[in-house]
Amino acid sequence: MFRPLGDFTVDPRRLLYLATLALGIGGLSGLVALVLLRLIGLITNLAYFGCWSTTLVAPAGHGWIMVAIPVAGGLAVGLLAKYGTEKIRGHGIPEAIQAILENKSRMEPRVALVKPIASAITIGTGGPFGAEGPIIVTGGAVASLIGQLLLITAAERRTLLVAGAAGGMSATFGAPISSVLLAVELLLFEWKPASLIPVTVASVAAYAVRVLMIGSTPIFQSPVSPPSPLPWLVAAALLGGLAGVVSGAITKSVYLVEDWYRRLPIHWVWWPAIGGVAVGLGGLLVPQALGVGYPTIRALDAGSVLVTLALALLVVKFIIWVVALSSGTSGGVLAPLLLMGGALGTALSPILPGHQPGLWATVAMAALLGATMRAPFTATIFAMETTHNWTAVVPVFLATVMGTLVTVLWVRRSILTEKVARRGTHVAREYAVDVLEGAPLARLMTPRDRTPTLPLACTVGQAVGHLVDDTPAWVVLDSHGQPSGVVGWRGLCDLAHDPETADQPVARYMCAVPSIGVARRAREAAVVMGRTGSAVLLVVNPDGTLAGLMTPDNFLAAWSAAAADEEQLEQGLLVPPESPARGAAASPPSPRARN
Repeated sequence: MFRPLGDFTVDPRRLLYLATLALGIGGLSGLVALVLLRLIGLITNLAYFGCWSTTLVAPAGHGWIMVAIPVAGGLAVGLLAKYGTEKIRGHGIPEAIQAILENKSRMEPRVALVKPIASAITIGTGGPFGAEGPIIVTGGAVASLIGQLLLITAAERRTLLVAGAAGGMSATFGAPISSVLLAVELLLFEWKPASLIPVTVASVAAYAVRVLMIGSTPIFQSPVSPPSPLPWLVAAALLGGLAGVVSGAITKSVYLVEDWYRRLPIHWVWWPAIGGVAVGLGGLLVPQALGVGYPTIRALDAGSVLVTLALALLVVKFIIWVVALSSGTSGGVLAPLLLMGGALGTALSPILPGHQPGLWATVAMAALLGATMRAPFTATIFAMETTHNWTAVVPVFLATVMGTLVTVLWVRRSILTEKVARRGTHVAREYAVDVLEGAPLARLMTPRDRTPTLPLACTVGQAVGHLVDDTPAWVVLDSHGQPSGVVGWRGLCDLAHDPETADQPVARYMCAVPSIGVARRAREAAVVMGRTGSAVLLVVNPDGTLAGLMTPDNFLAAWSAAAADEEQLEQGLLVPPESPARGAAASPPSPRARN
């Protein structure tokens, strides 16, 4: 049975069921996020200050201890990856993407247990990472495990996985809207109410957990900015473009250094310890570059960091983060990008309009985040939610789009999808409505006047006289013009040579094929043909009479026409609408069918 046609395809009962599950998953992922943040704070305080506290603090110390602690943390993570699960290596989001694309959104129980522990050790011992990546993959893993215990489809399990991931990010940053946008731009690979609404429920539920346990104060704050006249917008666009250059350099550097690690004549279990050496040496120069970095980001957004320190932060954080992340340790990418972006904006603020380091730190922070993740809407709303500086939304969005423009033109894949691509899975980030979803069936089908038909009353011998070699299948119609079945040309020819069957009615040898109403979408027709395995689909009018015929060639013609338009645009070979070439590409070929 087909659902009634409408703007969206949604089953109300399943949607309410998933939304109810997402409510619980959001609350659970919110608790997981807050526990992980507390664990990071505990390890930091124990490792650097020798005290029992869960408060998030910046690592501090002097001498050899600043190098020894990150090395020890890296070694511990390497051993956890070797004897726990290799899937904890990396910053989390690519692992979630891969589970969605390759494993029907199934994640292993060990990931949900080992990933947060490894991440807490890495960050707590000074690793220059954010907690959001591990929280996202942990929340997603917990939700995936719940989904694997329930009788749901792979698509619904994906929705729950993404709901858990969005909930984790929402609880970490207090940013429920941008967490949903992140899910749409990076994980869902669709924009449907059936998935968007449950993810939103989970994100808001996790945010509610954060508010109850921490409060609603924004995690970062920047001074309220004045209106955005032309000079401010021009400066935001230029700063965004520069952030895009930095973003491209970051992405290329991460995988260049990763390739260097692969050439080392030692097992990968030791690589995080090598990264820890770089982290420790960087910490000796600029201690603020270590750890989760939230206090430093908060200071950048508030405009209380000196330009010289901002420059040092940008350079040192860039180096140690690239070296550590490439080693395969466990940590997130969002917070480091925010810190480097904020440092970039602060360093350039003396030459930008208004001389407001806090404002330009926020603009560059969002621009670097959006350019690196190719998610401009997520980055813009994220900056607004975490700073509550909504007056800066226009320059922030402009800078973010300009940064994304630079990276799209310069770097083929983002820092997230490059890792997945290196494992053999290419991720398409361009979301559009399927050609078949928006195409009327009546436009794609072979119409009634071009569909070969035979009367139901004719015999095999009479039918063969009407058939031609290039038409492998004919539709048999009754006296009212309603289709009764399909006959194949080759089979009828064989029957016509036998005197005992030549006088038999065609109806005896025809086969039944599925049908669909002419008002349905072309995509539904493709689904019917795929489920039934039929190479022919009859299209009927409301009164049951034949309207036309669909074969695989009709669908291929639609896809080919759309692809041809894109190729002509890319190659600069635009063809006028009235050109015969365009008409030939769009018109469906003669029908084909199996006997």
